[in-house]
Amino acid sequence: MNADPIDAWLDAHTADLVGWRRAIHAHPELSRQEVRTTELVMTELQAAGLDPRRLPLGTGVVCDIGPDTEPRIGLRADMDALPITEHTGLPFTSTVDGVSHSCGHDAHTAILIGVGRLLAEAGPLPVGVRLIFQAAEEVMPGGALDAIDAGVTHGLSRIFALHCDPRLPVGTVGLREGALTSAADHIDVQLRSPGGHTSRPHLTGDLVYAMGTIITGLPGILSRRVDPRSGTVMVWGAANAGSAPNAIPQEGRLRGTVRTGEHGTWAQLEPLVRSIVGELVAPLGVQYDLAYFRGVPPVVNDEAAVAMLESSVSAIGPSAVADTPQSAGGEDFSWYLEHVPGAMGRLGVWSGMGRHADLHSPDFDIDERALVVGVRALAGLIVGPATALTAG
Repeated sequence: MNADPIDAWLDAHTADLVGWRRAIHAHPELSRQEVRTTELVMTELQAAGLDPRRLPLGTGVVCDIGPDTEPRIGLRADMDALPITEHTGLPFTSTVDGVSHSCGHDAHTAILIGVGRLLAEAGPLPVGVRLIFQAAEEVMPGGALDAIDAGVTHGLSRIFALHCDPRLPVGTVGLREGALTSAADHIDVQLRSPGGHTSRPHLTGDLVYAMGTIITGLPGILSRRVDPRSGTVMVWGAANAGSAPNAIPQEGRLRGTVRTGEHGTWAQLEPLVRSIVGELVAPLGVQYDLAYFRGVPPVVNDEAAVAMLESSVSAIGPSAVADTPQSAGGEDFSWYLEHVPGAMGRLGVWSGMGRHADLHSPDFDIDERALVVGVRALAGLIVGPATALTAG
């Protein structure tokens, strides 16, 4: 094995790394439509003499490298884009109308291709590695479940991932033990009333008043029914009813999200929300249907896995490890952690100049130096200082 296989590979292939990212960026594909991206991954891994396999639904790739005995380390990247029109003006901007890589999955995929190519050239590996290129992270409940159903977690000892973070400067990776993201569930409440004249609300069910009661009451009561340390928050995103100022409408609809950073609280939320809405509406003479869509659990980073990732990131430089707060966002990497201990790190992609263009915004972009940092962080788990911790 090369004494420093990571440096040697990056010296020769950083331009390839950037090229893969730009090719993926220019041709974004929505969830479960990642055909071109899957083909690129297959081609590049096969070119290194590896034996990648498409996942059963046709998009997504899994590839084993090294010893086929435990411990085996899983490394995951997501591949799908978002239904957002890009406004970056980059030379390699999206060529697909209304679709863009506004969350950094192009970078995640390019980094993991690079790690796979690097490990293929590094010589005999001290541990087995499974590369997981996952489809459909951006849709609930997430393509991770499809990958898990295909058996990608079988035999894994640990699993790791990175996610771009525009709040962190390039050259850093944010690490956190415990909850990193939140569970994210959706609520859809459809209300019905006989309707009537606004001069006689006592003769009908005042649907808009009922909606207002739910809008203010559910978040307020929920905050008194769960431990505030759980980071639980309920926010409405849409409220629709009526069109005339003097008519009580017959139908209305509310849609919102409930998020929590605590796994035990997540299990309690659906019955609690249903109970509270029923209590609020009961005296108002309005009928309703409540659809509750469970999303993803929180990403809860394993202590030992974070220690491994910290060891690898520390080797990048003295200031490479950064703190990161828990996010209220959802991430389907959490489903893997229901089966295998692991950790996700936040990859700094901010250039240090200008404003922080947030994830899922049309002008989101990355400082491409972060691609090198990502390869170092993940490859270092296998052929760097973190390898000694692998069997822990």
